[in-house]
Amino acid sequence: MRHIACSSLFAALFAFLAPFANAAESYPSRPIRLIVPFPPGGGVDINARILADPLGARLGQTVVVDNRPGASSIIGTDIASKSAPDGHTLLISAITMSINAALYRKLPFDIEHDFTPISLVSDQPNIVVANPSLPARTFQEFVALAHSQPAKFTFGSPGPATGIRLATELLLLKVGAKLVHVPYKGVGPALTSLLGNEITILLSTFASALPHVRARRLQAYGVTTAKRADPLPDVPTLAEAGVPGYEYSTWYGLLAPAGTPRRVIDKVNSAMVATLNSPEVRRIFVAQGLTSIASTPAEFAKYLRSEIEKWAGVVHAARIAQL
Repeated sequence: MRHIACSSLFAALFAFLAPFANAAESYPSRPIRLIVPFPPGGGVDINARILADPLGARLGQTVVVDNRPGASSIIGTDIASKSAPDGHTLLISAITMSINAALYRKLPFDIEHDFTPISLVSDQPNIVVANPSLPARTFQEFVALAHSQPAKFTFGSPGPATGIRLATELLLLKVGAKLVHVPYKGVGPALTSLLGNEITILLSTFASALPHVRARRLQAYGVTTAKRADPLPDVPTLAEAGVPGYEYSTWYGLLAPAGTPRRVIDKVNSAMVATLNSPEVRRIFVAQGLTSIASTPAEFAKYLRSEIEKWAGVVHAARIAQL
C-alpha cells in the first residue's frame, strides 16, 4: 500500500514539473520580447538593437526590441518583473537599476529578488557635450563661463534617478559650478533638447552622442574614462581637461524575471556570450565606443550587488534626498 502511495506521489510530482521541464527543453517556442526601459536613441536602446538579430539567430527565434520608457526606467523594469518567467520576456538595462535601488524609498519591484541576472553586456565611456553655439570651446572655458554667471546655465539628464545625473552632479561639485538640472525621460530626448539649444550641456552615453559629435552638431568637452575613446581620439579625458581623478562609465546587462528556469537562463547566457564574443559584434561595439563584457549569471549578480552598495554610499555621502 505504501509503495502504491509513493508511486502516486511521484507520478503527481512528475506531472506537475513536466510542463516546466518541457518548456525549458523547447525554449524558445515563440519570438522573444526584449524590454528596453528607455526611449529609442539612448545607450540601452543602442545595445539592444545591435544584439537583437545575432542573439535571435543563435536562439532560433526573432528578438523584438520593445521600448517602455518612463520614470527613470521604472515603468519598463516593472513590466519585465511581472512578465511570465519563461524566458520569452527579457530586460536589458543599465547602471540605472542599481541607482534606483539607492535613490527610491519604494519601488514596485525588488531588483535583486524579482530578477535573475543573465549576463553583463557592455560598458562605455560617457562624454560631456554642448551645443556649438556655446562660446566655450573647452571644458575649462565652460567652467569659467559657469563661474561668471552662476545658475544661468543648465544640464540635462536621462532622469532624476540616473547614473548620468549623479555623475554630472559629482563633476559640477568637483569644479565648483552651479547649474540648473533639467531631467528628461532618457538620453535621446535630452540630446534632442541639447541639439535644439534648450539646455546648455549634457553628460551623455558615448554611443548616443557620437554621431552628433562626428557631424559637428555637438561639441565635445571630454570623455569620462581614464583613457581617450578610440572613435574620438582628439577628445581629451576630463582628467586631461582639468578634472583629475574623475572617472565614470555606464554598464549594461541582460536579465530575466525571477523564477525563469535555470536551463533557460543558461541557454540565453550561452547565446549572449557567443554573440558578444563574435568578431562582427565586437567590431560594431568598438565603433560605438562600447566594450563587450560577457559574464556568467553569478558574476553579474555579484557585480549588481556591489553596484547597489556603491551608489547607496554615494547618495548618503552627497546627502541626496531619496525620492
